[in-house]
Order: sequence, then C-alpha cells, then structure tokens
Amino acid sequence: MTSRSSTPGLARFNALEEYEATAALHEACASAEWGRRVLAGRPYAIVEDLYAASDAAMAQLTAEDLAEAMAGHPPIGRPKPGDPASAREQRGMAGAPDELKAQMLELNLAYQEKFGHVFLICATGRTGEQMRDAVKERLGNAPEREREIVRTELGKINRIRLTRLVGDD
Repeated sequence: MTSRSSTPGLARFNALEEYEATAALHEACASAEWGRRVLAGRPYAIVEDLYAASDAAMAQLTAEDLAEAMAGHPPIGRPKPGDPASAREQRGMAGAPDELKAQMLELNLAYQEKFGHVFLICATGRTGEQMRDAVKERLGNAPEREREIVRTELGKINRIRLTRLVGDD
C-alpha cells in the first residue's frame, strides 16, 4: 500500500520559514501549544505523519490550551466576518430559516452559560438542523464529558484545516 507521501503541499509546508509555518498552523488551530507541538515534528515525510502529530498534540492539550483553541472559533451561525474558511465550515447554517438561526442563537447562549465557552462542533458537511440537534443533546453533558467531546471535535476541524493547508493546488 502506498501512502500519500511527500505531496507538493506537504513539501511546501515543510519548507516554510518557522514564523510562516507558525502562522499557518495558527490559522488551523488557535492553540499556541498545539502549534508548537506540530511545528516541532517538521519535516513530515508523509501527510499521515502530520495528522498523527496533530492528533497527539490535541490529546495533550491542557484545559487552558483547549480554551485558547476554542477562542479562535466563532459561534455556530455567526462565522467570522471576512473569513472564507469560517463561512465554508458553517455553510450548513448559511441558508437556514430565520427560526432556526434564532434557535441556534438561544442554544449557543445556553451552552455558553453552562460550559463557559462557545459550542464547538465540526460543522463541515452538517446541516443547520443537525447542529441544532447536537447542541440540544450536548447541553445535557457533564462538563468533563463535554470537554472531551470538544477535544474530539477540534481534532476533526484541525484535520480538515491541515488537509487544506497541505493540499495540492
């Protein structure tokens, strides 16, 4: 079985100056510690090694590191203005009816009140209704359980963003 070895996108990432790679990783995840850990593994021979480093870094983040990562994400239904990645990731809410958008706003606020941070979900490919149902379900979680779900969701988001980062043009 052949792996997706050194693709042009991965080679480009490996060749970036440290400050450029740091900035690119920060676009993928706002946690400085995650970025440091992923950066430390360069150069990556294959894309899967980059993903594995990302997953390992995510697994080791502290609660403070997770909070820093979450701070880089806008609430579902309100993508960052002028950020095409944020708009693309939240596409499922873009054409949602006003009633659903209002429900999401209310649920986002309830979630933030309970857990102290934005509701975070890998929104790529999900409909507005699926995201609404997920936040309703997750509101019943204990904080410790929710923190681990957030860690998993961040890992999924990071992998999607890394795929774009090292993708071939």
